[in-house]
Amino acid sequence: MAQNLKVAVQMDHVSTIQIEGDSTFAMCLEAQQRGHQLFHYTPSQLSLRDGIVTARIEPMTLQDKIGDHYTLGPRERIDLSEMDVVLLRQDPPFDMSYITSTHLLERIHPKTLVVNDPAWVRNSPEKIFVTEFPDLMPETLITSDPDEIAAFRRDMGDIIIKPLYGNGGAGVFHLREDDRNLSSLLEMFEHLYREPLIAQRYLPAVREGDKRIILVDGEPAGAINRIPAETDARSNMHVGGRAEPIELTDREREICARIGPSLRERGFLLVGIDVIGGVMTEINVTSPTGIREVRKFGGEDIAALLWDAIEARKADV
Repeated sequence: MAQNLKVAVQMDHVSTIQIEGDSTFAMCLEAQQRGHQLFHYTPSQLSLRDGIVTARIEPMTLQDKIGDHYTLGPRERIDLSEMDVVLLRQDPPFDMSYITSTHLLERIHPKTLVVNDPAWVRNSPEKIFVTEFPDLMPETLITSDPDEIAAFRRDMGDIIIKPLYGNGGAGVFHLREDDRNLSSLLEMFEHLYREPLIAQRYLPAVREGDKRIILVDGEPAGAINRIPAETDARSNMHVGGRAEPIELTDREREICARIGPSLRERGFLLVGIDVIGGVMTEINVTSPTGIREVRKFGGEDIAALLWDAIEARKADV
């Protein structure tokens, strides 16, 4: 087993995270317990000069104590290729800043193992990647054309509409068949976003939960069910969704088996998919979450499974 790996974590500043539900924190705690060295930097501290990718990193020590969860050492500028592993873990939005960081990290991967593979992260936006499996997902439209969206609602009835590159439930609307706000909503989106929108057939089964399934190296490792609040169409926990333990159904195992080869081909060691009523709505590859919730409900230690996969990958290099 690989020992004493140097692990740089590209993340939102460690001071801002809520550790009780943060998957990056769980991943880093596990790395630390295995004797790996942790280094912290934010995306703004990443640079490319004369063909060399550098970052201003700080040694990081963690403890699972709310309000006193981290210590950072002196900052230094290093050639990032000197690291063994880089965890690409800043939260979306998946914007040009995010895309630029994948271009830079691509210069050092795979000699320095970047998790997940930055080129495939860039080329697999969560709401577009999923469309490679049309028979596993609800009816879906991606467009900037208001007439196409109006026609889609006429065909589908109730729909969900959201920004194509949004995250965390921001900008997600449930529009009923007779809702008169569609035109105004599209006008607002046009002012806020240059990118297309995504519309999907509304799935009433969301009231019973939006399941997050986590896969490690293409294999299902655990799941939680997220129940939306009574007054909200979204199940995201930071907007009032409630997590509960859940087992995978045969249909969900079928979905995982279908997508697993594509995940492995793209070097995705950690992925979270969203499944509602037996259909998949997203494949999250940028900064998947849910590790601590699965463990809290007595499920697998996904952070340990992930580091097993990372160490195995490094041992093969």
